[in-house]
Amino acid sequence: MSIPVSRQAAALSLAFAAAASVHADPVPDTIVVTATRTPQGAEEVIPDTVIVTSDDIAHAGAGSVADVLRRQRGIEIVRNGGAGTSTSVYLRGANSNQVVVLVDGVRIGSATTGAASWNAIPLSAVDHIEIVYGPLSSLYGADAIGGVVQIFTKQGQGRPSFSAGAAGGTYGTNRYDAGVVGSTDGEHAVTYALGGAREESDGFSSTRPGSSSYNPDDDGYTRTTVNGRVTMRLAEGHEIGAQFLKSRLSAQYDNGKSAFDARNRQEVDSYAVFLNDRFLPNWRSSVQAARSEDKLGSFTSTAPSGTTQLNTRQDEFTWQNTFDLDGATLQVLANHRKEQVLSSSVANLNRSRITNAVAAAYDVRRGSHLLDVSARNDWFEYGAKTTGAIGYGYEFTQDLRATASVGTSFRAPTFNELFYPGYGLASNKPERGRNAEAGVQYRLAGVDLRANYYRNRLTDMIVSVTPCPSRTGSCAYNVDHALLEGLTLAADTRIGNLGLRASADLQNPRDETTGKQLARRARRHASVAADYSLGQVDSGVELQASGHRFDDAGNAYRLGGYGLLNLYTTWHLTRDWSLLARVDNAADKHYELARNYGTAGRSWFAGIRYGIR
Repeated sequence: MSIPVSRQAAALSLAFAAAASVHADPVPDTIVVTATRTPQGAEEVIPDTVIVTSDDIAHAGAGSVADVLRRQRGIEIVRNGGAGTSTSVYLRGANSNQVVVLVDGVRIGSATTGAASWNAIPLSAVDHIEIVYGPLSSLYGADAIGGVVQIFTKQGQGRPSFSAGAAGGTYGTNRYDAGVVGSTDGEHAVTYALGGAREESDGFSSTRPGSSSYNPDDDGYTRTTVNGRVTMRLAEGHEIGAQFLKSRLSAQYDNGKSAFDARNRQEVDSYAVFLNDRFLPNWRSSVQAARSEDKLGSFTSTAPSGTTQLNTRQDEFTWQNTFDLDGATLQVLANHRKEQVLSSSVANLNRSRITNAVAAAYDVRRGSHLLDVSARNDWFEYGAKTTGAIGYGYEFTQDLRATASVGTSFRAPTFNELFYPGYGLASNKPERGRNAEAGVQYRLAGVDLRANYYRNRLTDMIVSVTPCPSRTGSCAYNVDHALLEGLTLAADTRIGNLGLRASADLQNPRDETTGKQLARRARRHASVAADYSLGQVDSGVELQASGHRFDDAGNAYRLGGYGLLNLYTTWHLTRDWSLLARVDNAADKHYELARNYGTAGRSWFAGIRYGIR
């Protein structure tokens, strides 16, 4: 195994585990949905999974969804400036377009880039996040090579509850949000949740001297969001519902010394209607019709040539049936997805494609044995693509469990990679992934320890090559083989009012065709965090560290490693009122996530909140 294991990182994890090996309060079981598309206890999930809780999100301050994710194991981000600029999220070294992103079960992302618009996803609407690592194409279809991230918005229950918050901080950042959740009683009970938010910031220069686009002015952003969900019980075991999320982002960026205020206007919308039925005690059916849209307008001058617009849409229909058997669960689903570019300044991209799929999964939980088997077939214009996965877990004791799994995955070429003039090739094939991994989970004296080794080999990777095999210049082309290999170590515990957690990723994401390290991915990154509650005050400290990376595929431009220190505290004034203060990058570390792009220095954020978040 050619993983560059860092002595410092390994020592850090071992020291943390040793220090935390004292009595801790038991952690209640948590329900996970994404790993198998059906609710199950976290202790029964075979894939490596992380749950970002509502408390984690509440402590995030002015951060974005991407900022919250980067504090989790196995995740790195790249941003071209501040929180409103283009953002990429890497899972276990996989590209941003090799990760499926869902909002309450609705797939989001651009049909032209293949990636979700992370900068436009509002943190204020999020209740919790589930991250499942590894290939899940056998459950979710194309693009689930590195994993699946599912974002859950707030849902209503109980008596009506109102919440609101206002906060501000460095770079002229301000945020306001409000929401109401609740439910009614009776035979046809209705649950509801509605929220809205506005966030604005003067920002900082998105580029640094050395960039051809450098302009020293500040590049701010404004983001407005509204989201909602409502369900109604039709009868015992039967409910109907609808949900939506609409986010609008206007973000400035640098375009050299031009006097025109260059900016992007981005919209991310998702809608769904669904029907959940329990026809028999052991038969549950779920039907969902969903639509998501990703719209991006770029403005660099007042001339028509300075305006570009790119609108894409995904329509999806899913029928899922789940049968609860004796100690097992059988799941069968059918899926229809249509991707299309609605309008583009590049006429050749105004296209659509349809994917139809059927899938089945069988999960067994008997005694000390856990088994997950799944298979899926997708039909599209390339023909058919079959993926499968099998995972096995064995519980040696109540505190020790080992798992192993293998699975295949694929990513469909984006419209850019197929049809963009001077870049795309219509002959490009889907990327393919084949993953094998093994893990162990051990609870020692109240400390949860976890280690996962994975080896994900990718073939037919689409990269930009020069010269292009079929024409002059460069183009997107199936040429590369890549290996995403790594070891993830994690530990967490709670000792009374003190919570401790740490993780270290030792990985070697590399292009096997060239032998180079994949761009913008470090071989080592780690995090350590502690939180403590004293009376009505919750305080915490976070340390994030990353090794060096390269900004380009040829490994010519080296980006130095960095360490970030973050601090936060929440004071619960009463049952309903609380104050939050947070300092990010407290040591004022200067670093780059992308070459010649700016990052935030020491920044603070403080606010007041009424109601339960």
